[in-house]
Amino acid sequence: MKVKIQWKLMASYLMLVLLIGAILYGYLSHTLESNLLSEVRESLLNEARLVKLMSADEISDMKRDAPFIARTSGREIKARVSIVSATGVVLGDSELTDAEIRVLENHATRPEFRQALQSGTGVATRYSSTLGTNMLYVALPFQTRNHESGVVRLALPLSHIEGAVSGLHAILGAALLLAVLCSLFLSYFLSSVTSRPLRSMAAAASRIGRGEFGSRIHVTSRDEIGELAAVMNDMAGKIEGQLDRISSEKNRLDTILRGMGEGVIVTDDTGAVTLANPAFHSLFSPGKEIEGKSLIEITRQPSLINALKKVLETREEIVEEIVVLVPDEKYLLTHWVPLMEESTLLGAVAVFHDITDLKLLEKIRRDFVANVSHELRTPVSVIKGYAETLLNEGRTLSPEKGVRFIEIIHSHAERLGNLISDLLTLSSIESGVITLEPVPTRLDQAVNRAIPLLEGKVRGKQMSVVVSESLRDMPQVLADPGKLEQVLINLLDNAVKFTNEKGTVTVSAEDLGQQVRVDVRDTGIGIPSGALQRIFERFYRVDAARSREMGGTGLGLSIVKHIVQAHDGSVSVESAPGKGSTFSFTLKKA
Repeated sequence: MKVKIQWKLMASYLMLVLLIGAILYGYLSHTLESNLLSEVRESLLNEARLVKLMSADEISDMKRDAPFIARTSGREIKARVSIVSATGVVLGDSELTDAEIRVLENHATRPEFRQALQSGTGVATRYSSTLGTNMLYVALPFQTRNHESGVVRLALPLSHIEGAVSGLHAILGAALLLAVLCSLFLSYFLSSVTSRPLRSMAAAASRIGRGEFGSRIHVTSRDEIGELAAVMNDMAGKIEGQLDRISSEKNRLDTILRGMGEGVIVTDDTGAVTLANPAFHSLFSPGKEIEGKSLIEITRQPSLINALKKVLETREEIVEEIVVLVPDEKYLLTHWVPLMEESTLLGAVAVFHDITDLKLLEKIRRDFVANVSHELRTPVSVIKGYAETLLNEGRTLSPEKGVRFIEIIHSHAERLGNLISDLLTLSSIESGVITLEPVPTRLDQAVNRAIPLLEGKVRGKQMSVVVSESLRDMPQVLADPGKLEQVLINLLDNAVKFTNEKGTVTVSAEDLGQQVRVDVRDTGIGIPSGALQRIFERFYRVDAARSREMGGTGLGLSIVKHIVQAHDGSVSVESAPGKGSTFSFTLKKA
């Protein structure tokens, strides 16, 4: 719980007053009590001296006169008076009757009696078994006119003294309470006055801590508090300027880091990450909070961890290419630099260049060159071979063989032309040379235009093509009619090629809200699950030999994907071996 300094000052003043008051109370109580007891004892001794003189003058016969003298003097001095013989026998007592006196025990062993006989004065404080209370006793020896020796003893109950002491304590307590109440008021006033500049400084410091660096402390005193206020004002001004510069530098650095396409991290000398830009988060998806965590907690990539360990150990720059597998396979060119201050290692800085696309493009280029070379080699070789045969043996060949050779050359030349046409189409779509002209288009009409173009193939395999009734009820889509027809022809041609005789191809559609999905379903041979992810790649064939026999170029599905994506749509496939395939694509509603 927070306690204000005003209350601490006030508590210190009160504690000081209470401590002094307690000391004074104890000292005065003890001193006054001792003085009071001494006064009572001295007074009782004086009264005992009077009784001694009276007894010495008035008593001629101890047994006869002692009771009267004891009772008379006891009434006058308001104390218990006892007259005891030198042998300790009580002869007279102001508080007892003669019968009670006769049964009293001998007082020769009483301490005040013995002291009186030995030193001339006896004083004792003890419990009286006769009266049942604590008593103060004084005793003085005397001699009668007949030279009889005796002792005059006076007793006063301590309850009288205790009452006086209690009254004294009450007076001292009341004085102490009054002093505390006065000090309470004065301490509150003094603590408030003393803590006011401190409260002002605390409030100003709190405002400065919240970022209000223009706040200043207004303290006019010339003591240490005033000097502290001046120092804090000067410090606030310097902090404000310094933070402005730091904020400006931080904003500039944050802007640079956010704008960088390369991932950047900074670590300390233990390998804990102290800074990471958004590009690093995109590359590794490490989670929201990574600052303060070690690199091994953020990512489980051994290549990264080994590179960091190496740069921290060797304190040398490292440039290397690494492959990370999580969350996706990526190729990264990393540049590690040790962060040094003079000869002290503070950490490391790493920059990650994502070269996955470059690697992919390089692979695509290699695959494309290999695939195109492979696809062109067969028809070119066949054409060349049959042409050379015609040139060398043309005069000896029968007309039937010559016609057959020319048909083969024509077939492969047509295949070569289709391949080149598909490559040009794909290149035009990817490069954006072909401009799409999307207009509201009816799906059923586009399908009805595409089906007759495949009628010969369908009739040859005794297949049936079913157009779902759902196509008629579908809203118009926004598409380039020619390109949409090419998409449908390619999908239908694929379905017919890979469906056995007397199979069925079904075209249907479904309204998805903002888009329409078109499905081309066949009852063909199906596609293995391992090939589904690559089915839309250029030149990819599940069964390369069968595809070539059917005249396929391996580019039809790739052309479909690029045309649909150019319409802001998507393509997908569902298939299983022996259960047919369903190719789907989506288009926006008009």
